[in-house]
Amino acid sequence: MSENNISPARCYQCFRPQSLCFCDAIPQIENRTDIVILQHIGERFHPFNTARIVRKALRRCVLIADHNRRFASHQLPIRSTAGLLYPDAKALALVELSASERPDQLVVIDGTWSQAKTIFRDVPQLRDLPCYRLKPSAPGQYRIRREPDAQSLSTLEATVAALQALEPDTIGLNQLLSAFHRMVECQLAQTAGQPTCQRQKTRQSGPRFLPKSLLQNADHLVVAYGEATPGGSGQRSGIPSPVNWVAQRLGTGERFSCCIQQQRSLADPVFQHMRLSTAEIHTAVSRDEFYTRWNEFHRRNDVLVVYHQKTCRLLEQPEISRSRCLVLKSIFRNWQSDFHSQQELMMAEGVTIPDSADRSRATLRLDMAIALVEHLRTRYPGASNV
Repeated sequence: MSENNISPARCYQCFRPQSLCFCDAIPQIENRTDIVILQHIGERFHPFNTARIVRKALRRCVLIADHNRRFASHQLPIRSTAGLLYPDAKALALVELSASERPDQLVVIDGTWSQAKTIFRDVPQLRDLPCYRLKPSAPGQYRIRREPDAQSLSTLEATVAALQALEPDTIGLNQLLSAFHRMVECQLAQTAGQPTCQRQKTRQSGPRFLPKSLLQNADHLVVAYGEATPGGSGQRSGIPSPVNWVAQRLGTGERFSCCIQQQRSLADPVFQHMRLSTAEIHTAVSRDEFYTRWNEFHRRNDVLVVYHQKTCRLLEQPEISRSRCLVLKSIFRNWQSDFHSQQELMMAEGVTIPDSADRSRATLRLDMAIALVEHLRTRYPGASNV
């Protein structure tokens, strides 16, 4: 191996190259409020993750990195008097709490916005905690990682802001922010010194080409979303088995919705995850009935539009008529390459995320896909290829 291919030596505390290590700038802070950070496993070794900096700086801090299922199945060190830093609709602003109302333990979720939402959804211990929010006076400064919007904060910035609200007299919080800013500036300077070909490619402002069929008569566009049996293991030759299937004809607004009976009973948590009501479960039809209904709804010249390729595979059955399938995730990836979820993509494109109240998970995902299709058709109507 040549010297040019050797990875630089790293600091095993901040996980940065030793030339960019900033551990000497991280203060030791005697905080009074216990901080528990639940870190999505995908963030554990990210080079720009800030949770490990918080853990190194705060005397009273626990960092736990794991999968959602293990978070949900284990008793986490969360007290009954704890609060959760999470922007729930009913969350109280920390700066508005009196001294007697302040929690003595604060739980912080570390991950992308999509990861944070799934942890909040999947971990029962979190759902019973009171939620608190921040009121940032300035945009976040984490310019080396993309945030959903200008007001989003890194885990370090959010934790410091929370502690400044809960214990404003604690010494060292501003110094921790300074260390964070030093890391960001050093990384930006390092990137600026690299050849252009090594930098992250500039995101295009829009698509160069869109499939012509996406911009055709909306009466022939059917947007769909389907949910499968857990793990994607179906009953026929490994083909995933649909559990809930919803669709809408874009031009007319005509809806299709069908729950499908399963050869093996599904556990209650599966239905809870899908947010299916008891009434919807009881109206489930046989697979043959589902095929019949879908073939009646679906027309020969229709184009099926889905967010993810997995949705198309749910219809790979000999009983179902085939049609062209457009995958939104692939279309957007041509110029929006760094999104990790449908929600992140919608926020990046400025598309309003539908309200999730009183909707099944499939219906919400369908409405999100419809919003993305309408966004493409109205904002980029001239981007079609021949």
